[in-house]
Amino acid sequence: MNHSSVLAGSIDCQEAERGCVQDQGCMGVYRVLEYCAAEEAVSPLGPDARGECLEAQSALQQYGPLQACKCQRGSRREELCLRVYWTVRFAVYDEYEVSPYEDLEVEFVRHIEMSRMASIMAASSLPLDGQNQCLKAAQDCGLYEKCGSLRSEYVVACTKRAPGSDGSCNRQKCHRALRRFLERVPEEYSFALLFCPCSDALCGERRRKTIVPSCSYEERDGKPNCLSLQGYCARDELCRSRLADFQHNCQPSSHSPSGCMRESGAVCLKAYAGLIGTIMTPNYANNLSMDVSQWCSCEGSGNLWQDCLHILHMFHRNICLRE
Repeated sequence: MNHSSVLAGSIDCQEAERGCVQDQGCMGVYRVLEYCAAEEAVSPLGPDARGECLEAQSALQQYGPLQACKCQRGSRREELCLRVYWTVRFAVYDEYEVSPYEDLEVEFVRHIEMSRMASIMAASSLPLDGQNQCLKAAQDCGLYEKCGSLRSEYVVACTKRAPGSDGSCNRQKCHRALRRFLERVPEEYSFALLFCPCSDALCGERRRKTIVPSCSYEERDGKPNCLSLQGYCARDELCRSRLADFQHNCQPSSHSPSGCMRESGAVCLKAYAGLIGTIMTPNYANNLSMDVSQWCSCEGSGNLWQDCLHILHMFHRNICLRE
């Protein structure tokens, strides 16, 4: 990824943290919240301890830089930055209306939108000669050294059997390699692979298998409940951040020409790609359509059925991804 594609002037969370620790009052409260977040990650806090943590969180609201700070997608210090972002928002596991990431530059967004890859439903770009666009995208990637080598890296990571396993892959290594590919390869190559338009099942299968779904997407033991999947994601700072970014940038709107509340299908696609390589990795549902989904179901959701359906509909009924 081109890290110059973020808006100048945003406050980085690590920079905000450095400013906080130079202020005795801010530092004391922040250290309490650090302890709270570390303890909560191990096991839920009791009511008294939680009350103290929430008091500290409230006290820190007067320190503006930490409340306004953002992080940079794909940067080397992304996860350290996100740790600061979520420490300040202790115990807020359902805050998905705001993205923890800096906004993308207008020029970057326009580049994606002009590239004919800005829509996951790019059927209008199908060539008249019937050429398999997914095959062409793979060939183009192979001709560009960085794309070819990083693609080979994630394919190996996602197909290699984990030592001592029953033949399954190391999903954590697979996800890490996928994120590395998507963060370091220019969108003109990575998006061409992910969102290539197809008119037949053969092309559709190649597109569906781009992310090696047998390792990165599917579970051998069947589909987990979507609420459980989101719960696991909420406990992982990177996944929680990427999901918040997706929900913020891919909110659908029937009143917008793009189908997106934020008027940009390109920014939504960037956020969608950001989920690949996390617990919430999405993929194409089959070889014959552009429908995408999570590998999860709502079986056994009980009274939370509607909440579970909401997670599913973020993907396969989201007009921001379809228009």
